[in-house]
Amino acid sequence: MNPQLAIVLSLLAGAVVLFILNKPRMDVVGLLALVALPLSGVISVHEAFTGFSDPNIILIAALFVIGDGLVRTGIAKKLGDWLVLRAGNHETRLIALLMLIVALLGSVMSSTGVVAIFIPVVLRIAQRTQIAPGRLMMPLSFAGLLSGMLTLVATAPNLIVDAELTRAGLAGFEFFSFTPFGVPILALGIGYMLIARRWLPRQSGTIAKTERPTLHDFANRYHLHERQFLMKVEPGSQLIGRTLGQIGLRNQYLTAISAISKKSRSGQVLSSPSANTVIETGDILLVETLDSSIDREDLQTDLGLTHHTDEAFTLAGSHEVGMAEVLIRPESDLIGRNILQSSFRSRFRTTVIGLRRNLQAFDHGFSEEKLQVGDTLLLIGTWKEIRNLHANSRDFLVLNLPAEMDEITPVQNRAPQALFSLGLMIFLMISGLVPNVIAALIGCLSMGLFRCISMESSYRSIHWQSLILIIGMLPFAIALEKTGGITLAVKAISAVTGSAGNHVLLACIFILTATIGLFVSNTATAVLMAPVAISSALQMGVSPYPFAMMVALGASTAFMTPVSSPVNILVSEPGQYRFSHFVKIGTPFAFIVLGAALVLVPWLLPFLP
Repeated sequence: MNPQLAIVLSLLAGAVVLFILNKPRMDVVGLLALVALPLSGVISVHEAFTGFSDPNIILIAALFVIGDGLVRTGIAKKLGDWLVLRAGNHETRLIALLMLIVALLGSVMSSTGVVAIFIPVVLRIAQRTQIAPGRLMMPLSFAGLLSGMLTLVATAPNLIVDAELTRAGLAGFEFFSFTPFGVPILALGIGYMLIARRWLPRQSGTIAKTERPTLHDFANRYHLHERQFLMKVEPGSQLIGRTLGQIGLRNQYLTAISAISKKSRSGQVLSSPSANTVIETGDILLVETLDSSIDREDLQTDLGLTHHTDEAFTLAGSHEVGMAEVLIRPESDLIGRNILQSSFRSRFRTTVIGLRRNLQAFDHGFSEEKLQVGDTLLLIGTWKEIRNLHANSRDFLVLNLPAEMDEITPVQNRAPQALFSLGLMIFLMISGLVPNVIAALIGCLSMGLFRCISMESSYRSIHWQSLILIIGMLPFAIALEKTGGITLAVKAISAVTGSAGNHVLLACIFILTATIGLFVSNTATAVLMAPVAISSALQMGVSPYPFAMMVALGASTAFMTPVSSPVNILVSEPGQYRFSHFVKIGTPFAFIVLGAALVLVPWLLPFLP
C-alpha cells in the first residue's frame, strides 16, 4: 500500500466513523472531505470540485422540485383519498394498494418525500378504519425503499451508478432499465408484508383512534394539564403595562408564556408573545411551569392573576387557537438545537408546548432539551399559522391536526398541469430526445409556467444536504482510482470469491453494499461501491452492467434497522416500532431481495458483454 492510498483510506475511515456517530451532519462531513482530499495532495482542486459540474447533481436537484410540484398540487392527497375509497376497511387490500401507490409515486420523486407525504395520510386511514398505525407504517417504509428499484430517477444511488458507467466510457442505464428488476421485487415485498404483518404491532396505542385527535386529546397525550393552564390578568396586577422582557418570568418564577389572548372588537384574538409584548388588563395568558415544584396558587397571588378555566386550551372559546403535532425530519436544521435556539416563534410563528420522544412525553423542563430525529412536537398558534406549517416541510412534517380544524386542502389545485409536466419529463427521458438533466429542467420550467411551483418553494424543496453529501463523496472515488485503491479492492474481492463464479461475486457485491448501507447513507455507499463493482467486472472480462445493477439494488435494500434509511426513521414514532421490529422483519426480506436479484440480474443482464 502506497502512502497516498493510506491517506485516502484514513480519510475515508474517518468519514465513515463520523457518519456512524452522526456528528457532525452528513453534509458537513462531505464538505470536510472536499477540503481534506486536495489538501492531502492526492487529487487536485479541480478534481475535488468536479461534483459541482456533474449533470447528475443538477438532475437530482430538479427532481426534488418536480416532487414539490406534486405535493403542492395535492396529488398525494388525492391518491390517499382514492386509496381509502378503494380499500375500505380491508387490511389486506389496503396494504397492497398503499405499497403500490407509494412505490409508483416514489419512482419519480424522493422516497423520503413520498413517505413524509403519506404518513399523515396513513394516520387518517388508520383512524377511519380502526387499524393500528403499526400495521401500515412498515409497509409504507418498505414501499418507499422499493420505489428506488423501479426507475433510473427514483433514487440518488441509481443516478450515481449510471454516472459511474458513463465515466468508465460505457453507455449508462435507461429510464426503465431498473423496472424489470423492481416490479418483481415489489410484488415479493407486497406478498411478504401481507405475511409478515402478523409480527407488527396490533395495539392501536394513542394514535389510532376512530376519530381525529381533538385539542383535549393533545392535552392528554403531552401531559399539558400537569404544567400548563390559563390565567387572566386582573385589574391591579403587577404585570399590567410591562413587557414580557421586563417581567422576566422565566428567571424569576420558572414559568413561560406560550400564548396570549387579547380582547379586540371581533372578540378574543390569539397572538404569539415576544419580549416586547405588553401585558394589559383582561389578557388571557397560557402559562407553562418549567418546574414541577411551582405552586399555581402562589403564582396567582404574586402576579395578580386568576385561574381562567379548567379547559386550558380553548382560550375562552376563541376559534383563533390551533394546534398541530409535527415530526422532526432527518434532514431538519432543528436537530441538535433546543427549543429556545430553534426560534419557533420567529421562524414559524408558533410556540412549542409539548415534546415526545420514544413514545414518552416530557412533563417539565424540555425547553433546554436538544431535538433529535423522530421527536414529535406539539405546536400552538393561530389557525392561519398552523395551516402554513405545511410550507416548512423541510424541517418537520405535520403528523396530526386536531378534529377542530377542517382538513387542509391545497390553496390552488393544479394537479392536471403538474401531471402533464411530469409526463412531459418522463417522455423526454424515455425518448432520448434530450439529456435527462435537460428533460428534468424542462419539467421544472413547465411546472413553473403552470404555477404549480414558485421560485421560493422550489429552492426550499431541494434537499441541499444530500447534494452536498454527494458532491463531497465523489472525490473519494477519483482518489481511490488514482492511488490504486479500486484495484486493491477488486483484488481483495477476487481473492475472497476465488473461482467460485460470477454469481458468488454478484452476491458479495450485493451483501457488501447492503452491509455498508447499515452504517453509511446509501448515496455514499453507491459512490464507493459502484467503481469497485464495475472495475471487478472489467478485470474479469465480463459485462459490468449486472454488477452495477447489484450495487443499485443493494443500496435500496435498507430494511434491516431503523437507522438504515431516513424513511425508516420517519415511520418509527407513528408506527410505535422498536429496533427489533426492523431487524425481525427487514432482515429476512433483505435475503429475499438478494435471492431475487441473483435470479433476475444474470437473466436480464447477461455476463457476456
